[in-house]
Amino acid sequence: MIVITGATGTIGSEIVRQLADRGVPVRAVTRDPGRAEVPAGVEVVRGDYTDLPSMAAAMSGADAAFIVGVLGPEYVEADRALVATARDAGVGRIVKLSAIGTGDTELGRVGTWHLPGEQAARESGVEWTILRPSSFASNTLSWAEAIRSGKPVPNMTADAAQGVIDPRDVSAVAVEVLVSAGHAGRVYNLTGPELRTTHDLAATMAALVGHPVEVIDIAEAEAREYMLASGMSAEYADGALAGQAYVRAGGNAIITGEVAEILGRARTYAEWAADHASAFVAGTSASTTRP
Repeated sequence: MIVITGATGTIGSEIVRQLADRGVPVRAVTRDPGRAEVPAGVEVVRGDYTDLPSMAAAMSGADAAFIVGVLGPEYVEADRALVATARDAGVGRIVKLSAIGTGDTELGRVGTWHLPGEQAARESGVEWTILRPSSFASNTLSWAEAIRSGKPVPNMTADAAQGVIDPRDVSAVAVEVLVSAGHAGRVYNLTGPELRTTHDLAATMAALVGHPVEVIDIAEAEAREYMLASGMSAEYADGALAGQAYVRAGGNAIITGEVAEILGRARTYAEWAADHASAFVAGTSASTTRP
């Protein structure tokens, strides 16, 4: 039995699907089981990070667990508690989702948010693996409305490039690590196969939708004001902005071969975009987007 926390999120839901396709017993943990959409045969249980007894019950009898924490300064200890709960429930293999750049002092405090969970995994006494993915291709889904209506897409990273990764590849790596031996004690920095700037991504989208996609730079002060207005705490907003500054300084211009090493291939941004074209083309239904 493999337990997946964050089972309705971008990474967790795809892990659940891929494990189910392999016929592996899966237990999907979510705060609201009644709203979870999972493949047939997947066990769905309630679990809330703020209710550790519920997480302990969800972990009971599991062989492996995928740990997705809640990112933010107020949650830095939640990962540690979740890892300890999995270990105490008898889980023998823990895969912790983190983020590329974690621990880099140039990132400031945001670079420490995943560290307690990583440390807890390392000190758990069970098999552990840490996954540190780069920027998700799916982040550009936030551009969908602008692209459909012919408006510019926002940019806070200037001309800096990142190893943008298809989140399906992150999930596929997690599946391999969860079910296979040979990954214990490893920290994988997961990137796509190419460095891409925001302008590169917009050009890919323009070719896909058949009309220009302009890019507009967003000032940091304007972005902070928007974040605060949307309900983010000042510390979270400042951490997110520090991450953008890190990218602008070239800190995330990194390509590794670890996805291809584990999976035998790595998807490009263009492949992700083609598979999600319906989200960006006016007059089409996003429901036709391929997984």
